[in-house]
Amino acid sequence: MDVPKEMSRSYYGECPGTGSAQAGRAAACQGCPNQRLCAAGAAGPDPAEAAELRARLRAVRHTVLVLSGKGGVGKSTFSALLAHGLAADETKQVALLDIDICGPSIPKMMGLEGEQVHQSGSGWSPVYVEENLGVMSVGFLLSSPDDAVIWRGPKKNGLIKQFLRDVDWGEVDYLIVDTPPGTSDEHLSIVQYLSATHIDGAVIVTTPQEVSLQDVRKEINFCRKVKLPIIGVVENMSGFVCPKCKNESQIFPPTTGGAEKMCQNLNVSLLGKVPLDPQIGKSCDKGQSFLAEAPESPATLSYRNIIQRIQEYCEQHHFQEEKIM
Repeated sequence: MDVPKEMSRSYYGECPGTGSAQAGRAAACQGCPNQRLCAAGAAGPDPAEAAELRARLRAVRHTVLVLSGKGGVGKSTFSALLAHGLAADETKQVALLDIDICGPSIPKMMGLEGEQVHQSGSGWSPVYVEENLGVMSVGFLLSSPDDAVIWRGPKKNGLIKQFLRDVDWGEVDYLIVDTPPGTSDEHLSIVQYLSATHIDGAVIVTTPQEVSLQDVRKEINFCRKVKLPIIGVVENMSGFVCPKCKNESQIFPPTTGGAEKMCQNLNVSLLGKVPLDPQIGKSCDKGQSFLAEAPESPATLSYRNIIQRIQEYCEQHHFQEEKIM
């Protein structure tokens, strides 16, 4: 499709965005369908909404977003296992929020398919896997797992705000947010709404092949543009060791050097590489924790190292924030 020259700048990289004095008024905004929204500053929470969000989330100590520009790289799987791994410490309270509105897979992965959200005087109650692991997803609001969510952006954004404002999360050490692929409505909304509180940072998931890295570079660029700290990158499906002959195969060949080379070029931390293990998919389909089902798997050891690095980052980030305050 040919994009008119005056529109190409707003579509491809020179959008002033909300929060800028030129938002909705610059030459790059001409013809953009979001021009009026940006000019009104309507994309972000107003002061009253921001105060509401701060009040609701004041007891959340750490917030981690799980992102990827590419679909099918194992982002929801990583989110689920990150939540399981953090909740293995019974002294920690963990919450997992699924904002993949059109493809909510977290309920099935967490063994909660068919569960429903309950309303109380203090808001919506999360659905609990364990006493210290609560989950919220649009999947709990559907009458059937096969129901399609056919919504435009504003309705998606409204539900994300409702999840943050109306869910009674309580005292939470870690809030993990599983996002859909891309750099669009849901991502802008969650970053803008959480800007009223705090975000420790984002974990970006990729696979080794260039077709995935190409989209992940866009995600890194998105994070930098919206000033979202990047905790690091996880390379998923990184090789496969045959359980019989022990030979390693590259199912997704890293033709351009994989995540390691990309992280070096973009000055981003590589948190770790997770090898393929068929048991991961089986555990997710059964709604069980792969970390508990296969504790000696090389993939489990890799996940535990990555989770430890995320915890260390969050603690350091929290310490630095307290020092500034």
